[in-house]
Amino acid sequence: METREWTTISILTILITVTFTGFLSMNTAAYAQAPSTSSSDAGSSKLIGAGLAFGLAGAGAGIGLGFVGAAGLAAISDNPKMQSRVFIFVGMVESIAIYGIVMMFIILGQK
Repeated sequence: METREWTTISILTILITVTFTGFLSMNTAAYAQAPSTSSSDAGSSKLIGAGLAFGLAGAGAGIGLGFVGAAGLAAISDNPKMQSRVFIFVGMVESIAIYGIVMMFIILGQK
């Protein structure tokens, strides 16, 4: 793998680790506050989960599309008959973002 790929993977790993560590270390209960019976905590958790599903799927699809697009353009420049196959691979990478959107709507649609 190239240095750029390792750098991208390292940065994403660090960001995800810091984000989840921050979420796990949050304490939502105040000491002078009575326990709440509402489901506002569940609603905020759903929003965080939906945002992570959509954001990480979009980021992953963007990174993958960069690699597939660069390789696809190189393949098309060598052999123009490869254009249809390259479009299939690009569509497969873009479907990851669509799966993220679907998961976001599933999470937000739950009661």
